[in-house]
Amino acid sequence: MNSSLLLTLFLLTALMFQGPVRGALAAPVMQSWMTVFVAVVVQALPFLVLGVLLSAAIAVFVPPSFFARALPKRPALAVPVAGAAGAVLPGCECASVPVAGALVRRGVAPAAALAFLLSAPAINPIVLTATAVAFPGNPEMVLARFVASLLVACAMGWLWQRLGRTDWLRPPARSAYEGRSRGAAFWGSVRHDVMHAGGYLVVGAMAAATLKAVVPAEWLSATAGHPVLSVLALAVLAVLLSICSEADAFVAASLTQFSLTARLTFLVVGPMIDLKLFAMQVGTFGRAFALRFAPATFVLAVLVSALTGAVLL
Repeated sequence: MNSSLLLTLFLLTALMFQGPVRGALAAPVMQSWMTVFVAVVVQALPFLVLGVLLSAAIAVFVPPSFFARALPKRPALAVPVAGAAGAVLPGCECASVPVAGALVRRGVAPAAALAFLLSAPAINPIVLTATAVAFPGNPEMVLARFVASLLVACAMGWLWQRLGRTDWLRPPARSAYEGRSRGAAFWGSVRHDVMHAGGYLVVGAMAAATLKAVVPAEWLSATAGHPVLSVLALAVLAVLLSICSEADAFVAASLTQFSLTARLTFLVVGPMIDLKLFAMQVGTFGRAFALRFAPATFVLAVLVSALTGAVLL
């Protein structure tokens, strides 16, 4: 039983039941669902592919020692510099965790590495450009996302420097691509990120389409009409959907029932803490770290994004 056989069985089953399948797809609710799903995927896919290629190139061809030399020696100063460095280094959260682990292995202060881990997926050029394309009528969303994400990243870095303990942070394991040729490491990283990020994009697009087409409008209106509840609802949704940061703006843009502040919370929380990121943090830095870092990041991201939205949106 392999993937080719499963695909063959699926196609044969679809062929045998093509009549009922056509009837189901012709229903108005399915037409609406498919329209939203295809629109989200088609809009997000170019940014996802470009982001994966650039993040793989940076992870493979830029040595981690470069960041260690470029950052200030004092952790309090290294945190904002590392956070701001995320603005020029494209990549999604799937790539930021291994890069942050490599930085810690090469001697970068953990507080600075964690600030980079949170900022890079949220404020890099690919993500900000995708946000501008997804919200053409609201250019202030780009600024709000940049400001809120950078504030959260720096605040979490300083918080870890102040309260973090060395025994909470397990030394990251050696990268699976170290010791291989650069070409093999590059394409291995691309395949890994495309499979993971692409899968999460499809799941996120399906969830957005389902919310748009299936959930009763009055339910969404009741949630979206409450300023606090709408922010919390989209924050939790961002954690559960685990969408790649290069694609989440298009999903957020489709949730038109919610306010811009609530959708900003979705965009700030998602790249910093979701289910896949929690699992990756456990695997890279240890469970003791993730169980403390993830909840603190979630609370701070919700508060900062809500305040930023109230000021800028």
